[in-house]
Amino acid sequence: MPWNWKKKDWPNFEYNLPRFASLEKKFLHNSGLLDGSLKHIDRQEDEFLKLELLIDEALYTSEIEGEILNRDSLKSSIRKHLGLKTDTRRVPRAEEGIADMMVDLYETYNLPLTHEMMFEWHKMLTLGRRDLIDIGAYRTHEDPMQVVSGSINKPKVHFEAPPSEKVPEEMERFVEWFNHMSVSEEAIQFPLIFSGIAHLYFESIHPFEDGNGRIGRALSIKAISQQMGKPTLLAFSKVIQQNKKDYYEALNKNSFNLEINRWLEYYAETVLQAQDYTQKLIDFLIEKTKFYQKFKEHLNERQRRVIKRIFREGLDGFKGGLSAANYIRIAQTTASTATRDLQSLVEMGALKKVGERKSTRYFLNLSGIATQSS
Repeated sequence: MPWNWKKKDWPNFEYNLPRFASLEKKFLHNSGLLDGSLKHIDRQEDEFLKLELLIDEALYTSEIEGEILNRDSLKSSIRKHLGLKTDTRRVPRAEEGIADMMVDLYETYNLPLTHEMMFEWHKMLTLGRRDLIDIGAYRTHEDPMQVVSGSINKPKVHFEAPPSEKVPEEMERFVEWFNHMSVSEEAIQFPLIFSGIAHLYFESIHPFEDGNGRIGRALSIKAISQQMGKPTLLAFSKVIQQNKKDYYEALNKNSFNLEINRWLEYYAETVLQAQDYTQKLIDFLIEKTKFYQKFKEHLNERQRRVIKRIFREGLDGFKGGLSAANYIRIAQTTASTATRDLQSLVEMGALKKVGERKSTRYFLNLSGIATQSS
């Protein structure tokens, strides 16, 4: 079966707009809820939220491609690129490059897409690389651009992109399509459809020697942001990474045909899941504010240090909960003092205790704050 780009009607994708009306409605509804929730967090927490989502996107969009980056280095680099106070650590080139790209994506979301913009992103992504022929340019190698798995003797080709000689023409058409669609009535009413097509269309061309997945996901965010009229921070790559196999299967299944309803359904559901995660993160920040309003004056210095450390872990917190050993290490105190401090935190309602003896773990008591403070 020929690849989608070999079809006579390429790149005229076929899809049924009414089929996605309810998903688009839910997306716009969720966007309104997110905007409303943001009004309940202060400037400091808003900055934290922006940082967390930018770091997550940089971290997980790289992890999808098998590149494991250092979160603290990413945070330092992103803060630097945003003009915020940071430490003086030496940031590895991979972390510096993806951080630079994410900040550029955030700050230039409203500008038209250009070849030069994508070339700059590619330079950022490949910072320090010496194994590529084409950096900051579309691929020129004569070998087929293939997505392959399996052994060298028995490779399985999941996809083959257009030959390099066709890439400039294909990308000229893609850029023209993207900018035309971004101001169209269809994209305004169906931002998820526009974004989903942009991702699949770009990945089908696979114009760069490396980095296509990361740039393709960046284009998805750019497309949504343009329709929302502001930088849209979503845990998009985090959701994909949690079910990476489904992502690649969805792309593969839609690499043979121009009818892409199944891809768009998968894509829309993924964005909605990313919205849900973002909403949970905002709710977490709101609960954090309530927590400190209720308990801050009752915490000693050791307790404040440990609570701050738990909140720094974000929405997921310590895996398995806080143990007495964790408390001793973070607070730099003795076992007997840790026992008294933890008991005090449980009695005042700041922490919840789960388990007994060596299995005892402690969790932030966020769910009951509203009731306790009323």
